[in-house]
Amino acid sequence: MAKVGVVQMNSGPDPEINLRQLKKKLKGLQLQGAKLVVTPENCLVFGTRKDYELHAETLGQGPIQSELAQIARQLGIWLLIGSMPIRRTDGAMSTTALLFDDQGELQAHYDKLHMFDVEVADRHHSYRESDTFRPGNDVRVINTPYGNIGLSICYDVRFPQLYSALRAQGADIIVVPAAFTRVTGKAHWDILLRARAIETQCWIVAAAQWGEHDQGRETWGHSMIVDPWGQVVACQEQGTGVLTADVDLGLSEQIRTNMPLLQHARFQVQQCNTEE
Repeated sequence: MAKVGVVQMNSGPDPEINLRQLKKKLKGLQLQGAKLVVTPENCLVFGTRKDYELHAETLGQGPIQSELAQIARQLGIWLLIGSMPIRRTDGAMSTTALLFDDQGELQAHYDKLHMFDVEVADRHHSYRESDTFRPGNDVRVINTPYGNIGLSICYDVRFPQLYSALRAQGADIIVVPAAFTRVTGKAHWDILLRARAIETQCWIVAAAQWGEHDQGRETWGHSMIVDPWGQVVACQEQGTGVLTADVDLGLSEQIRTNMPLLQHARFQVQQCNTEE
C-alpha cells in the first residue's frame, strides 16, 4: 500500500510562478507521507500557443525539467508532471507528461494522444489543441515501486479504448492529469473517471486545474482518487490544494478475482508500444 498525493492548481502562463506554487504543495504532500504525486495538465505553462512555444523544452533537457528533477530528488518522491510543452526533433510541439523517480531521473514520458478540438458553450468557446500540439502515438504503462502506472491526459478520458489498452498492458493505477472546462467537467468529469475505474478495475488518480485562467478559460477542479470499484475515496472540489489516499493494490486483485473482466472479454484490445 502506498500513499498517493494529488495537486490541484490554478496555473497561468508563467512557469516561475507556477513552480513556486507547485513546490509548496509538493513539500506539504511529502510531509504527509506521499510517495507518488500527480499534478494537473498544463501545470507549468497554461496559456496561449506563444506561451507554449516560448517555454517548450527538448525532452530531458532545459531549466524547467532540471528543476523538476531536483525537486523530486530532494523530496524523495515519484513525481508525475501532468503535462508541459516539449519540442520534438522535427520542430513540432507535443503536450507531454513526465514521470520522475525519487532520484530525480526521468523514467518515462507520454505524449497526449487525443487533441481537444471542440466547441464548448463557455466564454472561450472554441478549443483547437491541434493548432498548437501534435498528438502522440504510443500507449505507456510504467513499472514503479508502487505498481504499474498507465499514463493518460485529460481529453483521453473520453476514449475507453485507450484505457482498455492500458489495462491489457498491466496497469494497476491510471493517472488522468487534466484541465477540464467547467462546462464539460460539471457534465461528465465524475462519470467518466468512475466509468474508467470500473471497466479497467484500476485505481484512477486525477489531478485537475481549477478556476479562471487567461483567455477566458474556466476549469472545473474536482481532483479525485477513485478505487477500482468506482468509489471516490478522496476529492478536492474547488480551490487549489492537495489530497491524499492510500492506494491498496490488494483491493484491485480482489475485485479482479471476483469479477474477471479481462478473461471474460470477447473483444481483443490491439497491443501498442509499452515503456517500462
